[in-house]
Amino acid sequence: MDTQNPSAPTRAQSRIAGKNHPHRQAHSGGLIHDNARHTTRFTVIGNHLAQHPDLSGLAIGLAVYIQSLPAGSRADIKTLAARFPEGTTRIAAALRELEAHGYLRRERHRTPAGRIVTRTISCNQPGRHPAQDHPAAPPRKKRTPAPRKPLPAVPQPAYPAPTLLQTATDLLADLRRHDPRLLLSQRDTAHLAPGVAAWLERDLTPTAVRHALTTDLPPDPLCRPAALLAHRLTTQLPPPPPFSAPAPPPAVRHPFHTCEDCDRAFRSPTPGLCRDCRTSLATTA
Repeated sequence: MDTQNPSAPTRAQSRIAGKNHPHRQAHSGGLIHDNARHTTRFTVIGNHLAQHPDLSGLAIGLAVYIQSLPAGSRADIKTLAARFPEGTTRIAAALRELEAHGYLRRERHRTPAGRIVTRTISCNQPGRHPAQDHPAAPPRKKRTPAPRKPLPAVPQPAYPAPTLLQTATDLLADLRRHDPRLLLSQRDTAHLAPGVAAWLERDLTPTAVRHALTTDLPPDPLCRPAALLAHRLTTQLPPPPPFSAPAPPPAVRHPFHTCEDCDRAFRSPTPGLCRDCRTSLATTA
């Protein structure tokens, strides 16, 4: 245990070192500490005991001796009188001094066998409450999680075909490759997919929709990217194309496919090219 005497002068070690210097003379008077570090068999004693202004020297010595004893040792008057030459009268008086100043307590207890025994309790810091060694941590306030606001509503497609919704879902899942901040949960993706499908229904390619959702994003961290995307899908929804033909009844509408040439979503019984690409190909031919 590495414990220094707190009452030692701050320059005691330098004086000790200078004591052996051949060109320096010893101090003419006053106390000089010749300290050596204890590593085994030592007891830490507070200056409040060692320099107590009201305790007698015998009382201070007995307190130091009792504090150095291991737990379970006998510290009654007869045992101490057998150890020291002062006698039972003086030792009893010194123990009463220690009791009066809180360094010693003697309590009587009844054993399971019915005997009355006296326990001597040595206090190295009178007036200290045991809880001060391990102060209880203040109770932690339970934080009530703030209710999460629902995402804004998004446009809905006229005919939410499974193929169209799957294309929209794939587009949303791919946004994180273009901006890591646009990482969406499965729940947010399911909420936003109909809005993307509504854009694809209006003859926009997935590339155009992706560009509209990822361009001019704020430079700051996005607290809730799904809310930002829902806002863009609603406020920037383009109008339906004026040249689109009237939609056939729902019973005969074909599923959506992605054009193999321009990446545009179109309805057809089979995959292939959209109407514009077929027309352009026929004109070129």
